Amino acid sequence: MNETQVQDFWNAHPCGDHIVGGLRQEFADDYERFFAAYDRWRYDQEGHIPACLDRFDWRDKKVLEIGLGQGAESEQLIRRGARWSGLDLTAESVARVGARLALRDLPHDDLKQGSALAIPYPDNSFDHVFSHGVLHHIPDIATAQAEIHRVLKPGGTLVAMLYARRSLNFQVSIRFVRRAVLAAAYPVRGFVGGDGMLRQHLDNASAVGLRNYLSLDAFTHRNTDGPRNPFARVYSLSDVARDFSSFEIVDSFQRYMHAPPLPVHHLPFGDRLGWHLWVTLQARP
Repeated sequence: MNETQVQDFWNAHPCGDHIVGGLRQEFADDYERFFAAYDRWRYDQEGHIPACLDRFDWRDKKVLEIGLGQGAESEQLIRRGARWSGLDLTAESVARVGARLALRDLPHDDLKQGSALAIPYPDNSFDHVFSHGVLHHIPDIATAQAEIHRVLKPGGTLVAMLYARRSLNFQVSIRFVRRAVLAAAYPVRGFVGGDGMLRQHLDNASAVGLRNYLSLDAFTHRNTDGPRNPFARVYSLSDVARDFSSFEIVDSFQRYMHAPPLPVHHLPFGDRLGWHLWVTLQARP
């Protein structure tokens, strides 16, 4: 797996685009209407995010956001007083976030397309780096975390949301339920039509063999952001300590009950079994 494959996927499938119908389809490039619909959906489904952001002091801090999606959290950070700069691997996300910033007259320092493996900023540039749901999609996380450490000021912090290994979604839905459903459907795959998620999973399994596809690492890649997503990790705190060796963990918490196809969204166990693991990491000297 390499960065180009990850870039191609996210450039073709901007994060969350399809959920509200698609900027190019349902909204016919009406950016303002699209952003309003997307933000309503996002903060209805993931209403914990603003409160999570409010745990940190962003005001007048130089903040680099890595991985921008549709720019929803970018706007949240700017409105909380951050001196914001944004970096995304894909031209599509940079264009969309640039449109959001312009349409809503949001002040910011910079917006660039580029890689977390070679962050295009000098050493000691930022007080904080923020990344929501992105770093677990970077195959070469060792290089990325070293680059984040480089651009942070001494003692600066990385605030990141990573997919949680100790979550209902991973431990029950991905590990057991979805694998069982796919194994049961595979013998009758010729009768499954359309281009839905099950059909895509069946095509993936046919291409590499069911046993290979159901291996947990391979299956995890294809069960975080759709069957065509090329790469994803899940994290425990020990995994975080291993992969972010230039940092010390100073805080962590979990949120967001999400384990499709299980109907668990409104269950009150997100702080223990949530899919989103938020970590605050302080740069080591």
